[in-house]
Amino acid sequence: MHNAILMLENGQVFQGTSFGYEQSVVGEVVFNTAMTGYPESLTDPSYKGQLLVATYPLIGNYGIPQHETRNGIPTHFESDRIHISGLVISDYSHGYSHWNAGESLGQWLVRQKIPAIYGIDTRAVTRILRSEGSMSGKIIVSNQDIPWHDRLSENLVKQVSTSKVVVYGQGKYKILLVDCGVKYNIIRSLLQYDTTIVRVPWDFDYSEEDYDGLFISNGPGDPARCVSTIEYLRKALHREQPVFGICLGSQLLGLAAGGKTFKLTYGHRSHNQPVICHDNNRCYITSQNHGYAVDPDTLSDEWIPWFSNLNDHTCEGIRHKTKPLFSTQFHPEASGGPTDTAFLFEHFINEIIKFKTSRHASK
Repeated sequence: MHNAILMLENGQVFQGTSFGYEQSVVGEVVFNTAMTGYPESLTDPSYKGQLLVATYPLIGNYGIPQHETRNGIPTHFESDRIHISGLVISDYSHGYSHWNAGESLGQWLVRQKIPAIYGIDTRAVTRILRSEGSMSGKIIVSNQDIPWHDRLSENLVKQVSTSKVVVYGQGKYKILLVDCGVKYNIIRSLLQYDTTIVRVPWDFDYSEEDYDGLFISNGPGDPARCVSTIEYLRKALHREQPVFGICLGSQLLGLAAGGKTFKLTYGHRSHNQPVICHDNNRCYITSQNHGYAVDPDTLSDEWIPWFSNLNDHTCEGIRHKTKPLFSTQFHPEASGGPTDTAFLFEHFINEIIKFKTSRHASK
């Protein structure tokens, strides 16, 4: 372990200690207020290019789960590797205890070459981000400074998407999943039903593909950069087959529908974000990780807000008034919880069944 600093773009510096890979790194600084689920957060592709500030004061206490797989994907993680650029925490638990732990958080970070720093006043960092907005930052280890670089200028979705078509399951209903950085628990959630999941790259042209439902995944960065993804999705909306988008997928659906998106001041990244459903006026507690949102006022009259955030009233999902086209900005599949909205996967499957039934009846 060596001395390290967290340097923010606004010039503020925080002294700490390195406990990850000994390398300096730059990225967008964001914060997450979750009390549990750091293995899932670190492997969430939506964090690509970001320095994650975990505000919970005790991180590493239950170590990292042993590597196990089911249906060809890791059981305890959201992807096959860590995606954050660096980790910033207050207090690191050098000793860990859990029946399924295979290694410490520090060992895992070193093995996957991810820098990390502890001893940071994460409350102070969070206050800065909440007032000034997300900004670039550096973790500088052993005085080895590096140039500033805007990670948001990169095509982050391309970096996290699959490069080939992958098939999971052998079920009755074929779901084409556009991978913009999909969390594995989305695949697990869909496989709970009688489905075959065909996972395709972010820029895959599926215009001539046969499927029963279309799923647009979460992912990192500015949705407006996914030009080809938006164009293929715009064409798919005319097929009137069920479409479900989550997180970045919600933003892409909004853009394909003719709307606009905007960057939030500091984003929504936590496990306890309250949203209200406009269909039934019920409140649900959700897990979120996004820095952009759909502006519902830019959508045509055919589209309406489906959910709204009760903290800042931003749009948390949209739906078409008459067609089975819908999305959520939050994560119904949240691994680490809460799972209040997991029923939305069943809603998607039921819409697929309804569509197939009506199509066969019309023949």
